[in-house]
Amino acid sequence: MRALQLIALAAVAATFNVAAAQPVRQTVNDWQDAFRQLEGEDWPTPNRERRATGAPGPEYWQQQVDYDIRIHLDEREKVLTGSAAISYTNNAPDTLDFLWFQLDQNRFRPDSISVMTETIGGGGRSAGRVGGATPDGISSAALRRRHRIEQDGYGYNIRSVTDADGNAVSFTIVDTLMRVDLDDVLETGDSVILNVEWDYRLIEASVVGGRAGWECFEETETTGADCIYQIAQWFPRAAAFSDYEGWHNKAFLGRGEFTLEFGDYDVAITVPQDFLVAATGELQNPEDVLTQAQRDRIEQARTASDPVFIQTPAEARANERRGTRSEATWRFRAENVRDFAWAGSRKFIWDAMGVSQEGEGEAPDTVMAMSFYPNEAEPLWSAFSTRAVAHTLEVYSDFSFPYPYPVAQSIAGAQGGMEYPMITFNGGQFTGRPVVDEDGNLTYSRVQKRGLIGVIIHEIGHIYFPMTVNSDERQWTWMDEGLNTFLQYQAEQQWEAGFPSRRGAPHLAADYMTSTGQVPIMTQADSVLEVGNNAYGKPATALVVLRETILGRELFDEAFRTYARRWRFKRPTPYDFFRTMEEVSGVDLDWFWRGWFYSTDHVDISLDRVIEGTLDTGNPVIENARERAEITAEPENLTRRRNREAGMTTYASEHPEVVEFYSANDAQTVTARQREAYATYRADLEDWEAELLTGNERVYYLDFTNQGGVVMPIILEFTFANGSTEIVRIPAEVWRYDPRHVTWTYLTSREVVSVELDPLLETADADRSDNYFPPRIEPTRLELYRATPQGSNMMADQDQRVTRDSIRARPE
Repeated sequence: MRALQLIALAAVAATFNVAAAQPVRQTVNDWQDAFRQLEGEDWPTPNRERRATGAPGPEYWQQQVDYDIRIHLDEREKVLTGSAAISYTNNAPDTLDFLWFQLDQNRFRPDSISVMTETIGGGGRSAGRVGGATPDGISSAALRRRHRIEQDGYGYNIRSVTDADGNAVSFTIVDTLMRVDLDDVLETGDSVILNVEWDYRLIEASVVGGRAGWECFEETETTGADCIYQIAQWFPRAAAFSDYEGWHNKAFLGRGEFTLEFGDYDVAITVPQDFLVAATGELQNPEDVLTQAQRDRIEQARTASDPVFIQTPAEARANERRGTRSEATWRFRAENVRDFAWAGSRKFIWDAMGVSQEGEGEAPDTVMAMSFYPNEAEPLWSAFSTRAVAHTLEVYSDFSFPYPYPVAQSIAGAQGGMEYPMITFNGGQFTGRPVVDEDGNLTYSRVQKRGLIGVIIHEIGHIYFPMTVNSDERQWTWMDEGLNTFLQYQAEQQWEAGFPSRRGAPHLAADYMTSTGQVPIMTQADSVLEVGNNAYGKPATALVVLRETILGRELFDEAFRTYARRWRFKRPTPYDFFRTMEEVSGVDLDWFWRGWFYSTDHVDISLDRVIEGTLDTGNPVIENARERAEITAEPENLTRRRNREAGMTTYASEHPEVVEFYSANDAQTVTARQREAYATYRADLEDWEAELLTGNERVYYLDFTNQGGVVMPIILEFTFANGSTEIVRIPAEVWRYDPRHVTWTYLTSREVVSVELDPLLETADADRSDNYFPPRIEPTRLELYRATPQGSNMMADQDQRVTRDSIRARPE
């Protein structure tokens, strides 16, 4: 068959430079393989503990650590004093002659690695920076914090460590860790009991920072000057010992969180008698610490469709004013959890409602969603907190597994957001406090409402990841924060139409992905420069892109759910996640992990040129007429226009004797020889070839440049002359021969008038100015004055206030 000739009708071209990534080993050219496999090169070799499929292997193991703890709060001195019997069971194939424990409160010692390595400047928002400090001075808040650390004597005072018989056991404290040397080697399958006694001074969280502490309120006409205590990292906790790292004994510097061992907890908490206490686990002695009315309300709440007040706002205000020197002990039990936290205050309002679910295995059929908060947090908390808890359980369970524990709690206080099994600390800067006018009426801003709902969803979500799917947060922060932020985005979008999520939508990540302050997602937690963008935003965006654009919802959801269920109550690594997503979806994703998780490249594909071609029929009658039409359609040049407008006459028009054949026939005149040649050409064609020539096919060549370095699918929206549109999705493998430049062909019978790249903002493309053919004029807004900020208190601006008495009534 003779080749069919293409006629180029229109073309627009541009030239771009692309910074080539370093190839593995190239000596003769700069060719790159963006689809090079990670197996065997970057990922650990599968073994009997962890399979190539991403599943736990037949010899997977993890340690078991059980705690029996007694703790006493000295409210006046702000000191905790405790004792614990810790039972450590060695399920590893290794023998152990010492055990490591985390002493995270030692982070606040003035000679700790964390304090001694605090820096000014680089490092982004991190626990390792001194806020407000510059080379020219230091803020009063930073100075106050440093004085507290220097003067208040923070950190653990380990009084004793003994064995089951009461004999002293040798121990060594190394910054935020304690090594306990065993008298006898702990063999595989054996257990040892250690008794530890300690005390430490609680930090004022709003001054010193950290993951827990106390916050006191100013006394008002209706409330006392009482405190809320959020207590975490409060006892010596066994450090993790895993198959892939051995002892996880990296010091706590403030950011890298806590990978721990699962176990059972029996905890007795002694506090002032008028406190309400919320904790990991279920209350074992309600008859000793709750009134009959409160116990009745809890039972009512189990089947209620709305949150029920267990302690009402009025009761909480009255409780603040009483005060007592008596004490009460609250006893809690929690099974198969990796940590334990609690909160207490005489200020607490308490509400609850039951959330029904289809239990699976040991998962309960009803989960008690509960919130504890002071009157200062109203009306936001009673309106939204417990409902946000319930909503989170429903959405996250759909994506993973039924919520595994009997309670899920949201606690207001100074801590802006932190998670533990069955309990979360929410508040601080994320919620703010409602504005109270002189008449006691309340308003709050859109940002306060969004912040409260968002932080509760996020922290309750952490009970799934990493409190149940027990990833290593100190090494790979994104495995808990990123996965959880992805699910938070799903839950927020299902909460309310148009919910203004801060992270998740791909276009929100573009600025960070082009910034100089980024490091690869696969960076150890303490070395990340911008933790919010790196550990939360970018991986959440990556998973949204993976779900919506790469795999599709059906494949993604099944793979993600499989990962969650495989690894609940176990300790996964990133490679277990990557492998599971590939194995279950059936899609090779090494190129995706490499670009999004292992590099600082970004997404930026430019649409450089579009060429429209139609098939040359070979018929001189058709083709010559088309050529003549094209020439006629060309713009008239300036000289000819001015000659015409001036009425200029030509020599030929005045001397007809020079007019001959060529003057009367243009170059597109059909000749007899052309007709004969066409007849011969048609006679040689097969029927199917002749049919192609009589069609109306248009061929478009589109040139693309990968400006950002991350190979991605190319999503195009074509708009046609008849007003119709079509979205075409080109898989990422289009870049497999050249990850920098590709030309792609599109066939259609319709005339294309414009093309848009990434029309649904789904790939995090960083520069959309080169996403259009033909190019567009970019709009912008010029401000003559600054309007009211979007985050302002619109309720106050619109005079939409609520009284405390108008807060939605609850059954009591």
